[in-house]
Amino acid sequence: MATQQAKQWGVTPPISTALPAAEEVTANDDLISELRAQNNFESPIETERRKQTLQLIQRVTVEFIKTVSRKKGLTPAAVEAAGGKIFTFGSYRLGVYGPGSDIDTLIVAPKHVTIEDFFADFPPSLERMSLEGAIEKLTPVPDAFVPIIKLEYAGISIDLIFARLLVPSVPLNLDLKNNDYLRGLDEKEVRSLNGTRVTDQILELVPQQKTFRLALRAVKLWAQRRAIYSNVVGFPGGVAWAMLVARVCQLYPHATGSVIVGKFFRIMNKWAWPQPVLLKPIEDGPLQMKIWNPKIYHGDRYHLMPIITPAYPSMCATHNVSMSTKTVILRELQRGGDIVDRIFMKQLTWNDLFARHSFFSQDYKYYLCITASSKTKDAQSVWSGLVESRIRLLIGALDRKQTISVAHPFPKGFERVHSVKDHQEADAVRNGSTLYQTKDPRVDSGDGTDDTAHTAAASNGADDSQISEPRANGNSDSRTIYTTTYYIGLEMRPLEPGASRSLDISTDAQIFKSTCISWTKYQPGINDLAITHVRSFDLPDDVFQPGEIRPTRPKKKIIKRSEVTAQKRSIDALDDATRPDAKRQISVIGISDTATPA
Repeated sequence: MATQQAKQWGVTPPISTALPAAEEVTANDDLISELRAQNNFESPIETERRKQTLQLIQRVTVEFIKTVSRKKGLTPAAVEAAGGKIFTFGSYRLGVYGPGSDIDTLIVAPKHVTIEDFFADFPPSLERMSLEGAIEKLTPVPDAFVPIIKLEYAGISIDLIFARLLVPSVPLNLDLKNNDYLRGLDEKEVRSLNGTRVTDQILELVPQQKTFRLALRAVKLWAQRRAIYSNVVGFPGGVAWAMLVARVCQLYPHATGSVIVGKFFRIMNKWAWPQPVLLKPIEDGPLQMKIWNPKIYHGDRYHLMPIITPAYPSMCATHNVSMSTKTVILRELQRGGDIVDRIFMKQLTWNDLFARHSFFSQDYKYYLCITASSKTKDAQSVWSGLVESRIRLLIGALDRKQTISVAHPFPKGFERVHSVKDHQEADAVRNGSTLYQTKDPRVDSGDGTDDTAHTAAASNGADDSQISEPRANGNSDSRTIYTTTYYIGLEMRPLEPGASRSLDISTDAQIFKSTCISWTKYQPGINDLAITHVRSFDLPDDVFQPGEIRPTRPKKKIIKRSEVTAQKRSIDALDDATRPDAKRQISVIGISDTATPA
């Protein structure tokens, strides 16, 4: 009698269908305990509050659509039938949210409701139906890459996006899986629907959702702690990490979450990149839209670590990965795999896997500092987002330098506020000085920053973002400068015996700066940008966490006078502590732009 063939998940047969061993179950229990200790799970009370808030958003959605329908003269019957439905996506829909996580929410409306109606009529409907004081903050961003309303409601962060379907009504049993719903929609509308469609398909394509969620929680926490979680600067984002974990779940359909985490590190580290990671075969659809295909599209051939979304139209979620960020990712995958091996050997614990990165304290001797500055807070929000969206271009240029082995961007910028008295102090601040800082910086190491304008600009390239003009007697204070500094760790290639090293990236830095300031809404005298070099022991204090040991200046070397020459100094010579401090403040960049006076 022939044995029944097990279901195949994904594009290849499983590697193993073995059931969990006792020690694997124990390791799984230990992983859950560690995630709880790391405050990775939300309390049932908070989860219930989220559900109640989403129920309110659903009721508001129906009422908002009725309001628009009446305005447009629909019959009473058509008004009642118009419907409306909300869908969640992202970490909440995947079931891997924690305390403080936002809820990504899609509002779907029938064909007669437009995006303009959403921004005009949804907020008033929400205000009418909300408890007094429940709406703490409501920020519409209609010009974002995906138009969005950022909402803070009773302590819960909600991102609201909108899509209409070319149907007369949207019932509560609507399923967005049907590709025909995409017919007639523009690219922005398809992008709005895509988040929900991708998330739903990921969940459908894994053998055990509970196992997938546990493993993804662990991988997300690990990626955030190791500072490799940011799609904008060239690392995988939340959806990409989720798809990688889902692929491993397909290959080990009966494994525990702890085993999936261990296999994840080994499989993805040894993956035959740029072979794409697929959860299902790429499908054709009803639209004339680009689908990822390196055989047809020249640009797709340059994707170094392609991870392809399962929902039509399939796209590469990791097109920003560079040679350097790929190197860093593979190193971290190797490290993670080594640690999990030792966890199963009882030599380490899961806490060791989630140890914080050592980007500033140990990893590099040299750093580039990209400092975006503005005279107003609003202008800085958009300007810093624009600069952040362009950093991957600078990384690509640095990757082409023969002397640089790795150019590792830190995922988030450090926001600082400074108070200056004169032009000299203003110039220093715009070139990265923290001597006149007025308060602690804000740096985000999680899923993203709460600054709506910054987030929109970083994802959109700021092309459609608005910067408010500074007011002389309003928010603009000529003695206040707002800065955001991004750091790139530089690892140099080993020198050949007897060789010397020199590094000149002035041209690349100038091209990067020109790319940023060529933005049509760049405001000379309001926005500025500087690129400088700093050694590890000269990094500002605020990049280090409490208790973290910062690098120290190398001890003075005793050398004979005859060995001192007047040769041009290399980048390594910047560490020569025998030279006077004033003469060692040499920028490796070579940019001599004069900052705009404050």
